[in-house]
Amino acid sequence: MIESIVELLRKEAEAVAHIPVSDAYEKAVNLIVDQVHCKKGKLVTSGMGKAGQIAMNIATTFCSTGIPSVFLHPSEAQHGDLGILQENDLLLLISNSGKTREIVELTHLAHNLNPSLKFIVITGNPDSPLAQQATVCLPTGHPDEVCALGMTPTTSTTVMTVIGDILVVQTMKQTGFTIEEYSKRHHGGYLGEKSRELCEK
Repeated sequence: MIESIVELLRKEAEAVAHIPVSDAYEKAVNLIVDQVHCKKGKLVTSGMGKAGQIAMNIATTFCSTGIPSVFLHPSEAQHGDLGILQENDLLLLISNSGKTREIVELTHLAHNLNPSLKFIVITGNPDSPLAQQATVCLPTGHPDEVCALGMTPTTSTTVMTVIGDILVVQTMKQTGFTIEEYSKRHHGGYLGEKSRELCEK
């Protein structure tokens, strides 16, 4: 089992190391900074299934680092939650296939509400209709899943998470987000205590 675990770690690490890197990241970060930080919109993330859980995590991480964000469930969007979208908001959509029905439908509904709405897509299929329609597409590299069946989202969700981390960290650098601002958003727990200590130094 130890050898198997080491091999799994190697494959996951390799997938992260082979995430395609291009100026699309700079475009995505600039969009987030412009729409949310400067124009005071918010980042609305969405995804279905496991991708949705990653999208939710990205939203909460952005919230804690100065970028107001919210997760919008693509199915609930069809039953009134689409109303969360406002002027200057920006969508961040995650779909490994780039064909997820609920996400494709969400883009149509969102554009019907606001034709000028821009969106970033994280996908394993940069040739998909969703990717082609995106303002910015961030490909995952479409790594093989380490799942024994080759089906369960494992490696794909790892790289999605890493891409989200890249966006958060680069956005923090662009906005000049400080430990003082971080402390204001963390009042409890270890991070709250640690950030206050750093502010006092």
